[in-house]
Amino acid sequence: MKLTDISNDINEWFNGSGPLADIVISSRIRLARNIAGYKFLSRCSNAEKAEILKKLRDVLMSLELGDKVFYISVDKASTLNRHFLMERHLISRHHAFGKGPRGVVIAQREFFTAMINEEDHLRIQVLKAGCQLSQCAKQINHIDDMIEQKIDYAFNPRYGYLTACPTNLGTGIRVSVMLHLPALKMTGQIEKFFNAARDMSLAVRGLFGEGTEAASDLYQISNQVTLGISESDSVSQFENAIIPEIVEYENAARSQLLSKQPDILDDKISRAMALLQNAHLISSQEALFLLSHLRLGINMHEHMGASTPAIEKLRTLCDIGGDADKAHSLSIATINRLFMLTLPAHLQLNYGKPLDPTHRDALRAKIIRSALNQDTPQKS
Repeated sequence: MKLTDISNDINEWFNGSGPLADIVISSRIRLARNIAGYKFLSRCSNAEKAEILKKLRDVLMSLELGDKVFYISVDKASTLNRHFLMERHLISRHHAFGKGPRGVVIAQREFFTAMINEEDHLRIQVLKAGCQLSQCAKQINHIDDMIEQKIDYAFNPRYGYLTACPTNLGTGIRVSVMLHLPALKMTGQIEKFFNAARDMSLAVRGLFGEGTEAASDLYQISNQVTLGISESDSVSQFENAIIPEIVEYENAARSQLLSKQPDILDDKISRAMALLQNAHLISSQEALFLLSHLRLGINMHEHMGASTPAIEKLRTLCDIGGDADKAHSLSIATINRLFMLTLPAHLQLNYGKPLDPTHRDALRAKIIRSALNQDTPQKS
């Protein structure tokens, strides 16, 4: 399987479906594991890393996941392909630009990936659309059990699963969700959210995880405590307390915009539509923020019945209240698709060759104009 087989569309966990999907883009559970009897990677030679890689690859490729799986040698992949895997959330930045033998096993529908020789010997993750942490946990625990039948993990009765970084010690679990929080940003309340998250020992990161800034009002929040709390408690705390509270804050901010600051809301949506429908050069960062404002407008109509001049104009492009069979009608899935497919590596991989920044900005603008103006895009 080639990366171009998946690069022309979005993965199923990014399609705008699932519970609370107007605000919760996706849910993810990740587990960090190491093989008993082997050093942590920071102490391994390349020969030892290669041995770990082969051992884990053979096990992972033999798993019955109900989906085809394929393997990519990350250390041998081109820079463009590594950036693509990062944009796709299939590998981390650390994995993309690490050293020595390393690889990734990916389920064809991309709900499951396993990074081999990232920071730990093995990091497996399961992703689903919307707020589905319990379902993620159930699936990844089953996969983890299958792996553990074939490999002995490094485990200590007192400290739990042994990991390269002490912050992952214990369960080795990382619970995270990707959130769309434009109203908190527009109403000047996003810093309160950051402060509250820190008080709850949560990490807040950008679209591509650790070391990245927020783009398009998309934020990833995750737990930082893995020792002394069970996996089920970590998941339950997120799903039943933390996420509902954040969703409530964002919805309150959206209501505030609608009732007290409709001009600000309309201005953001109108400017976004005008630029995206007419611009001939759009940077990746600008596109993400402008598309975020359109996503907010569509969601506010769908979930709150909002009706302002800008939202009504936006409705004419959308499935909502219109012809759902129209080939190029605009929807949340379309916006999410544009989020992903206009990222730099996606653009270049789908175009078939590397592009300089100006040509990327031109191609990005053309693709977005075609989607919003309901034209058929022409390749140049």
